[in-house]
Amino acid sequence: MILTKNKILEAVRSGEIRIDPFDETALDAASYDMTLHGQIRVFIEGLNEIDLADMAQDAHALMAITRIVNIPADSYYLLKPGELVLGMTVEKLTLAQDIAGTLEGRSRFARMGLMVHVTASFLQPGIRNMRQVFEIFNASRNAIRLRSGIRMAQVIFERCEGRAAYDGVFANQRRL
Repeated sequence: MILTKNKILEAVRSGEIRIDPFDETALDAASYDMTLHGQIRVFIEGLNEIDLADMAQDAHALMAITRIVNIPADSYYLLKPGELVLGMTVEKLTLAQDIAGTLEGRSRFARMGLMVHVTASFLQPGIRNMRQVFEIFNASRNAIRLRSGIRMAQVIFERCEGRAAYDGVFANQRRL
């Protein structure tokens, strides 16, 4: 069952959902807006092929083919048409073992051709103090300015039947 604004607020107050930092103005009817952090991960130019087998064996293999770019507060990163970068949330998220979530882009940006979260949008129950990663893709014909601090996506919370805790390779993700 999807949690509405009042139920999200109750879960935050009871500690079932922790969002750090929490801003009550980021609450919507049935979601919470998440903001873009000042660091993104950009693919190294000149790569002609990437082997998925490498990633399947080691989820951190991505580090070797990307680099960190800092977006100063008063500036932006110019995302070219057809370019994919990885971003992350400013907010760290902790969910109770009976709450899961879905991370979705905001429609105002989708209408410009910006895909904020391409795939892998499911947030496992029981995640602890994690920043969420955005797969940001420019599907438009225009370059798009990415600025840190923009509310890029929204998380939709759901109550689970049963309890579980995510303990995968990204269980303690705090950085890109």
